[in-house]
Amino acid sequence: MFFTFLIVVILTAVALVVLAMTVANLIGPKSYNKQKAEPYECGIPTRGRSWVQFRVGYYLFAILFLMFDIETVFLFPWAVVVQEVGAYGLISIAFFLLVLILGLAYAWRKGALEWK
Repeated sequence: MFFTFLIVVILTAVALVVLAMTVANLIGPKSYNKQKAEPYECGIPTRGRSWVQFRVGYYLFAILFLMFDIETVFLFPWAVVVQEVGAYGLISIAFFLLVLILGLAYAWRKGALEWK
């Protein structure tokens, strides 16, 4: 029974997405010209090559930022119910923070946080 319900939900979701995209393509405005096809940044025409390769350090820095941003998202609900969860909750959040601190120490030691 559960799998039937799950299949119906998935098929409904796929059908709604396909329907929305089809309706948008049918009734949406269509205006094609050369200027709209050009790449741009803030309305200013690009100079030189449009393809610029960035250092991997920028991506690593962004991933580390997201990791610690998500940490705060997980810490807030825990802080709200800290008295209700007791010692088990304290031990589990301590382990969670330990893993994050070890990850930060590893990234720091590897030089991932240095902005060069």
